[in-house]
Amino acid sequence: MAGIIGARLWHVFTPSKSMGAGGDYYLSNPIEILMVRKGGLGIPGGILGGILALMIYSRKKKINFYTWADVIIPGVALAQAIGRWGNFINQELYGSPTDLPWAIYIDEANRLPEYMQYSTYHPMFLYESLWNLMNMFLLLLMERQLKDKLIPGDLLFTYLIVYPLGRFLLEFMRLDSSLVGGVNINQVTMVVVMIFSIVMLIIRHRKFSKQIPEGTDEVIPSEEENEAESEMQ
Repeated sequence: MAGIIGARLWHVFTPSKSMGAGGDYYLSNPIEILMVRKGGLGIPGGILGGILALMIYSRKKKINFYTWADVIIPGVALAQAIGRWGNFINQELYGSPTDLPWAIYIDEANRLPEYMQYSTYHPMFLYESLWNLMNMFLLLLMERQLKDKLIPGDLLFTYLIVYPLGRFLLEFMRLDSSLVGGVNINQVTMVVVMIFSIVMLIIRHRKFSKQIPEGTDEVIPSEEENEAESEMQ
């Protein structure tokens, strides 16, 4: 539920032009914010909402946030891969015009006004779906092959590097990106998330590595790290 709320709010505040309704529309018609069935969900907001909800739940139930995030995150990548096919069904969020063999046909009713003369476009949904599947398999492979070297949170932050990287690159191909003040808000967000996640991985591994006893590869968290983890719960 938190993911849906976050995804809806992201769309409301950063709508793409093909969605028709913009931020001013929702300010004048606030009840429309609740009409999720009419479409309009933003994945970045959904991810943020889900993470915040898990953090609150973990703290309340006194469970480790990072451990459970690592358990959940491969499924999130799979859900994204499946969910993107909704864009194919609705003929929305497609890429630039192309005549490549795998191009998809877009009905005139669903084309942007300035691209009415083009009939086939890059299947953005497919590119992102495949990227998310690759992300999922990468996370599962890491969990299986690097289990003794991983610390709680590694899968979460890896996901938060890989997905934003793909989304950032695909945004260059998208025709109706969400712009705020003329800036592609999705690309800016993806860059910030990537940098934050890379920094977190480096900092956390440096802290944990100081606690590795001689003659073993096992990473043992320090008391300070355990206290920090408890604060995140």
